[in-house]
Amino acid sequence: MSIFKGSGVAIITPFKEDKSIDFETFERLIEFQIQNSTDAIIVCGTTGEASTLTEEEHLMAVEFCVKKVAKRVPVIAGAGSNSTMRSLSLCKKCEELDVDGLLVVTPYYNKTTQKGIINHYKILAENVNLPIILYNVPSRTGLNIAPKTVLELSKIKNIVGIKEASGNISQVVEISSICGEDFYIYSGNDNQILPVLSVGGKGVISVLANILPKDTHDMVFNFLQGDLEKSKRLQLDTLELIDNLFSEVNPIPVKTALELMGYGKAIFREPLLDMEEEDLAKLKRAMRNYNII
Repeated sequence: MSIFKGSGVAIITPFKEDKSIDFETFERLIEFQIQNSTDAIIVCGTTGEASTLTEEEHLMAVEFCVKKVAKRVPVIAGAGSNSTMRSLSLCKKCEELDVDGLLVVTPYYNKTTQKGIINHYKILAENVNLPIILYNVPSRTGLNIAPKTVLELSKIKNIVGIKEASGNISQVVEISSICGEDFYIYSGNDNQILPVLSVGGKGVISVLANILPKDTHDMVFNFLQGDLEKSKRLQLDTLELIDNLFSEVNPIPVKTALELMGYGKAIFREPLLDMEEEDLAKLKRAMRNYNII
């Protein structure tokens, strides 16, 4: 039930001046991704500002993406919540919209124990038929999925992989060691794509791919095809850009970068605000250095 190898873009949700979803720009972004070799589109995740979307908007964005992609690449819907029952409801509704998989972040704020994590995902997996990718991002959730917990969850048929954004390579190595080849590990950090691939990862769920879809795809596929030098060069060459895409909380810089490239306006929902001038100047310089603008 694995969903994809390669680069899955954690796509932004563009907004209009009135803060409603800008579907015209969204369609352009989807086509930009597909025309530049993106291997999957992850809609309504962290980068898509899912936490400030209403459920109606969330489902509208997912449905729009599914229809516009039209099975050209897999569409994976973010469907996480700090409430198991709310997450389950969202998973079921996304399943009805014909997505190819679900990305489910660990419960945040109220958190839980490792036993609670297993129970949370088990309830979801038993009540939908879609493949599920776990999403581990302790910096946002305050909760880490321990490798032994990942192992237990990997035994459930439709839990097929993990987006690992802990930044802890030792943890990724352990997950890879105990879960085996059939369980897909995706880097959740653009500055660690190559390190994760080197210990058995199958790809990345990427912020960088919003602005460099082809290069992010190539970074993964060069590695998987054995051209380590090309893969390494792309990882190192994109480092300045990656650093600047995370100079402020995601997705502030990447939305700003897309505006500079002509894709809509960098409009956010509060509490997110525009980039600081100093950070914006550095982002522009990095984009010029990479010949994006």
